[in-house]
Amino acid sequence: MAKDNNPNPNKLKISPWLVYGVIVFIFLAISFATGGSSFQDAQKTSSSKFNVFLESGDVSKVNILNKTQAEVFLTPEALKEKQHAAVAKDLLNRPNPGPHYVFDIGNDEIFQKKLEVAVAEGKLKDFSFMQQSNWTDLLIGFLPIIVIIAIWIFIMRRMSGGGAGGPGGQLFNIGKSKAKLFDEKTDIKTTFKDVAGLEGAKEEIQEIVEFLKNPEKYTNLGGKIPKGALLVGPPGTGKTLLAKAVAGEAQVPFFSLSGSDFVEMFVGVGASRVRDLFKQAKEKSPAIIFIDEIDAVGRARGKNNMSGSNDERENTLNQLLTEMDGFGTNSNVIVLAATNRADVLDKALMRAGRFDRQIFVDLPDIRERKEIFEVHLKPLKIEEALDTDFLAKQTPGFSGADIANVCNEAALIAARYDKKAVDKQDFLDAVDRIVGGLEKKNKIVTPHEKRAIAIHEAGHATVSWMLEHAAPLIKVTIVPRGQSLGAAWYLPEERLIVRTDQMLDEMCATMGGRAAEKVTFNRISTGALSDLEKVTKQARAMITVYGLNEKLGNVTYYDSSGQNEYGFSKPYSEDTARIIDEEISLLIESQYQRAITILEENKDKLFQLADILIEKEVIFKDDLETIFGKRTFDENLQEQIS
Repeated sequence: MAKDNNPNPNKLKISPWLVYGVIVFIFLAISFATGGSSFQDAQKTSSSKFNVFLESGDVSKVNILNKTQAEVFLTPEALKEKQHAAVAKDLLNRPNPGPHYVFDIGNDEIFQKKLEVAVAEGKLKDFSFMQQSNWTDLLIGFLPIIVIIAIWIFIMRRMSGGGAGGPGGQLFNIGKSKAKLFDEKTDIKTTFKDVAGLEGAKEEIQEIVEFLKNPEKYTNLGGKIPKGALLVGPPGTGKTLLAKAVAGEAQVPFFSLSGSDFVEMFVGVGASRVRDLFKQAKEKSPAIIFIDEIDAVGRARGKNNMSGSNDERENTLNQLLTEMDGFGTNSNVIVLAATNRADVLDKALMRAGRFDRQIFVDLPDIRERKEIFEVHLKPLKIEEALDTDFLAKQTPGFSGADIANVCNEAALIAARYDKKAVDKQDFLDAVDRIVGGLEKKNKIVTPHEKRAIAIHEAGHATVSWMLEHAAPLIKVTIVPRGQSLGAAWYLPEERLIVRTDQMLDEMCATMGGRAAEKVTFNRISTGALSDLEKVTKQARAMITVYGLNEKLGNVTYYDSSGQNEYGFSKPYSEDTARIIDEEISLLIESQYQRAITILEENKDKLFQLADILIEKEVIFKDDLETIFGKRTFDENLQEQIS
């Protein structure tokens, strides 16, 4: 029989408001029963009428309450009279035992003498003085105090996180950890099978899972479990997914939170949350703590600290360092962390004994992209002939999150056109949508501007087609898309290293648009802004980062540790800065002139391509092959891909 995870499935939940209502009802009931004015149904009367009743001999007994009020009891004979019919029965239609009338007296001494005379004359059997507390008056007197206490109890419950817990619960729980606990039996279903690609990262982290499952295998040999593993990589590559898969494989409690959850405006809160987090994890050990975006709290200390020496973020980091490797640490708690800014992390956090392993989660290659596509295509209704190899080739540089977005966009595009299944064209349109932006077919473009755009894009296509190391063209369009008026799509070669001639060819192809404007119209426009930005970054990287400039030599000014960003001066002199600026300008200008030379030699083909582009608005690789012939450089590329 399966064990029920809920030990009290039928447990009655009592609302605090119900308790408050019952208490108020009890007070009212006591007042109603003992106040002398409800079930006995005593009517209000006056002293003059009482004198009439007394003279007629209708009064049996009188009780004087607190020397201020008189209760009148009638004789059985008087109750049979018509004038007393209203008080003869109580609310339940039973004989009313009394009191039957009640009225306020004036001077109690005069009233007492009157009653003594009536007793002496035989008109009244008896009278008595009584002291009686009025519960209604007491309740009214204590009601403000009761209301204040009830409101105070309600606010305290809310502030302490009780009941529904609201935003006020943060006041007393402000030092508590915000980590969300995922139960290994019910909440975590992700395993390594759900993580496509990342084979190297999965192999690195598999040992942590094995230790959590079978620690004796390692401890018998004297080995110790790694204290932590740091997942480093670009956004969208699957770092968080990989951490969740570790928790699913290890079948242990999994605490998940973000680095910003430690940050608060109050002093000492971050360190308190770190202590509480590790306390909870140790109570449930073996356990995993996953801190996403750890750079929010793990930045290098003592850098750019403008707020004084007592920095709250540094205190939080110090507490985290102590918990990970200090006195009293528990080896059965493993810390996983993810960041795409490992260069800004504190060196004490990165040392062995804290984050023992740094696992780099890189962008997927063509084989891994195919696996990722196969995972995200499972919930989609796709055509049977859809080629995942083709999709993987069309998405170079895409992360796992980008591929998931492509699949979703393709499904939305197919639904927009009422298709029964998602086909190849939908995926191509989705890639164009993500890379270039949304088409703006209704944007007003004059014929002169349209020809200028066509010449610009045809210049890119022509130059890239003529250069060996430029990325091969897929298609060119002059339909406005996003912020651009035209676009050209390329299929770049996935290189691990880039040589100087390859970078120069790419720069020349980038300058092909402005060069085409110069060759055709003998004047240039502002349409090459993005091209200039791209080529300037490439030229600066060649000279200052990669050391590919002969005049400056094998020198780099790149700081991989990220510490240079806190400096107030450049790592080179003013003379060197002037040389860098000159070399960047010469490099870009040389590739610009090279592009002009290529276009001058193929001017007729450039115009022919532009005319086709104006007519069709979109041209593909086949159209370029018709004009320029086969591109011999592509053969080597196809051999490398296959």
